[in-house]
Amino acid sequence: MMPRLRPRHFDLVVPVPLHPARLRERGFNQAELLAKILAQKINIPLGCALERIRYTTTQTAFDRVERMENLRGAFRLRKRIGVRGLHVLLVDDILTTGSTLSECARVLREAGARSVYAVTAARA
Repeated sequence: MMPRLRPRHFDLVVPVPLHPARLRERGFNQAELLAKILAQKINIPLGCALERIRYTTTQTAFDRVERMENLRGAFRLRKRIGVRGLHVLLVDDILTTGSTLSECARVLREAGARSVYAVTAARA
């Protein structure tokens, strides 16, 4: 595990979800693939606790404020998934401004997650 995360305890590994239309286009969710590998390596359950409910345009041309506005209300907790009291490790492929991770973490915290930490494969 990454040195900064080693002293932490996590109950659940959660990938950042793609919108169903984007998933159909791409055929896979790279964050979910990374999360599966990480969850197996650290022996923590994988939980696809979030869903993307609003299709958002690509973030590449936006600044941080525009990215946050573009993502507001784009995610929600899946039905019948509980995160109350859990320590969650959120996984995405790339960190640019942190807008996607911030919005996902907000949803998880509002659903009662005790803590949310994030890890990415790359940083732009």
